[in-house]
Amino acid sequence: MPRSWRRSRAFMGMGLVSGLLLSWCLFGWTGPTASFASDGTDVYFGTQGTPRGPAAPAPHETVYSRIGSFDSRLLVWFVTQQHTYFGGFVLALPLFCALLEFLGLVTRKPALSLRYDGLARDLAKVALLALSVTAVVGSLMLAMFLYLYPSFMQYMGGTFKSFMPAYAVVFVGESLLLIVYYYSWNRMAEPGLKWIHAAIGILTNVFGTALLLLANAWAAFMMSPAGVDEQGRFLGNSWHLLHSALWNPLNVHRFLADIMSGGAVVLAYACYRFFTAKTDEERAYFDWVGYIFLFVTVCALLPMPIAGYWLMRSVYSFSQSMGVTMMGGLLTWLFVVQALLIGALFLGVNYYLWQSMARIKGGERYQLYYQFVLGALTLALFIWLTPHTVLMSPGEVKAMGGAQHPVVGNYGVMSSKNGAVNVMILLTALSFLYYRRANRTMTVSWVKTGNIAIGTLYTIGLLHVIWLSVYGFYLPANIRVGLSSPQAFATLTVIVAGVLINRAMLKGAIVHGPIHWGKISVRGMVGLFGLAAAFTWVMGLMGYIRSSGRLSWHVSELMADVSPWAFTPDLEFAAKMVTLNMIVFWGAVLALFWTCQRGQQPVMGEESLDEKAPSLAPAPSQEA
Repeated sequence: MPRSWRRSRAFMGMGLVSGLLLSWCLFGWTGPTASFASDGTDVYFGTQGTPRGPAAPAPHETVYSRIGSFDSRLLVWFVTQQHTYFGGFVLALPLFCALLEFLGLVTRKPALSLRYDGLARDLAKVALLALSVTAVVGSLMLAMFLYLYPSFMQYMGGTFKSFMPAYAVVFVGESLLLIVYYYSWNRMAEPGLKWIHAAIGILTNVFGTALLLLANAWAAFMMSPAGVDEQGRFLGNSWHLLHSALWNPLNVHRFLADIMSGGAVVLAYACYRFFTAKTDEERAYFDWVGYIFLFVTVCALLPMPIAGYWLMRSVYSFSQSMGVTMMGGLLTWLFVVQALLIGALFLGVNYYLWQSMARIKGGERYQLYYQFVLGALTLALFIWLTPHTVLMSPGEVKAMGGAQHPVVGNYGVMSSKNGAVNVMILLTALSFLYYRRANRTMTVSWVKTGNIAIGTLYTIGLLHVIWLSVYGFYLPANIRVGLSSPQAFATLTVIVAGVLINRAMLKGAIVHGPIHWGKISVRGMVGLFGLAAAFTWVMGLMGYIRSSGRLSWHVSELMADVSPWAFTPDLEFAAKMVTLNMIVFWGAVLALFWTCQRGQQPVMGEESLDEKAPSLAPAPSQEA
C-alpha cells in the first residue's frame, strides 16, 4: 500500500473520530430542558402548545466569550464558511459518483463505460477524505460556537434537542455507507453485483440529503422562526419547528448550490490538470472531465434563478422588512453583484459550448448562429441588470418626472427580470442543441418537420415569456409577482420538449467523426476555469446575503445579537472574506485531489462509435 494512501487512511480515521465526537456532542449536549404549565401560541402557525424548551435569552442575559479585542465573528465566519463549502462538496461528490456509475451501467460503449466508472471511483476516494475534513472542521466549528456564543448554543441546543439523535444517526449512517460504497467498488464489479453497488450509492445520497435538510432547519429557523411562542419557547410540535417558512425553498436553493459548488471544484481541478498535462491522452481525459462536470453544473444552474426567486418571495411573504433589506435596502448592491455574476455565468457557459465545437468535425456549420445567440444573451443580461430605482439628485428626479424612469424603469420590475433570466436559460438550452448536432447529419425522414417544430416551440416560448414580462408593466406589484410561475413553466416545457425532439431526430444520424477530446482552444479552458471560480464565489456571496438579512438578530425577532461586533460588514469587506474563503477551500480540495490521484495515470481509451453510423467528412445538411 503506498505511503501517501496510508497517511490518507490515517487522516480518514481521525476525521471519523472527529465526526463521532461531533455526533456525541450533538446527542449528549442539548442545553437545559424547560417545562411550563401555561400554553403558548406558535409565532408562525398560530397553533396552541405547551412550552417544552427554554425561552430565548434577553439581551442582558446573553453571554459572549472574548479573546482580547479580537472580532470573534470573523473567525466564526471563516470556519463556518469552510464547513459549508466542504459540507456541500461532500453532498455533491457521492451524487456525482452515483450518476457516473449509472451512466457507466447503461451506456453501450465499453470504453466509455470504463471511463465513467473509473472517474466515479476516483471521486468516491476524494469524497471519503473530504468527509473526514468536513467532520474535523465541523467539530472545530461546534467548539468555537460553544465557547464564543454559549447563550446562543444553549438556546438552539435546547430548542432542537429532539432532532439531535436523528442528526447523529444520519451523519454516522452516511459515513459508514460511503466507506462501504468505496471499498466495495472492486469487489462488486461483477454485472449482477454492480447494480447492488449502485443502490448503495443511491442510499448514501439519501442519507446525505437528509443531513442537508436537518442542517438547513437551523438556518431557516434563525431567519424565520416557527414552532415556538413569542418568548422563543419550543411548543412540542417538531414538524412545525422543522417546517418554518423558508425551510423548503432553502432546501432546494442549497441543494442546487451544493451541486454547483461541488461541480465547480471538479471543473477547476480538470482545468488545472489540462494545462499541466504532459501527454495528449492526459489532456484529452481532463478535457472530457471538464465537459462532463460543466454539463452537471449547468443542470443545477438552469433552475437556480427560479429557486432563488422562490426563496426571496418566501422571505417577502414572511417578513417584508427583511425582504426590503436584502433586495431594496442595505444589501441591494450585493444582489446587483450577484445578478452580474449569474449573467456572466450564462455568457461563459455559452462561450464554452461554442468554443467546444472546435473539437468536433462539422461544428463550423453553426458558428453563424453564435452571433445572434450572443447578441440576444447580452440584451437579456442588460435587462437582468437594470435596477428598478437608482440614487439620484433632486434635479435628476425632477427632470425625469419621478424616482423611476418612464421607460427604463419598467425593465427593473420583477416580471422583466424573470423574463430576462428565462430568455438566457432558453438560449443556453438552444446552444446545447446546436452542440449535440455539430458532428452529425440527420437521416430521419422528418428532419424538416422536426426543425420547424423546434423552431416554432422556441419562438412561441420566447414570445410567451417576453409577453408576460411586458404585461407585468401594467399590473400591481402584488399581482405581478405571480407571473414567475407561468414563465418558469413555459421555459421548462420548451427545454424538455426541445431536447426530446432533438434526441429523436439524432437517431441513426451520420457521424462526421469522433469528438477530438483535448483539442479545445486554450481560451475555452481559461473560460471554463473562470466559470468554476464564479460558481464558487457566487455561492459564498449568497450565503453572506442570506445571513446578513437577519441584521442584528441571532434569531429573527426572538434573540438579539448584542455582541460588540453586531454590525453588517460593507460590500468590500464581504467580498474580501468570500474571496479568502474560496481560495482556502480550493487549495484544500485541490490538495485532496492531488493526494488521491498521486501517481495515477488517467486512461482515456478509444472513442467508440456506433458501428451502424458511418463516418464521413462534414457536409452541408438540412438540419440547420
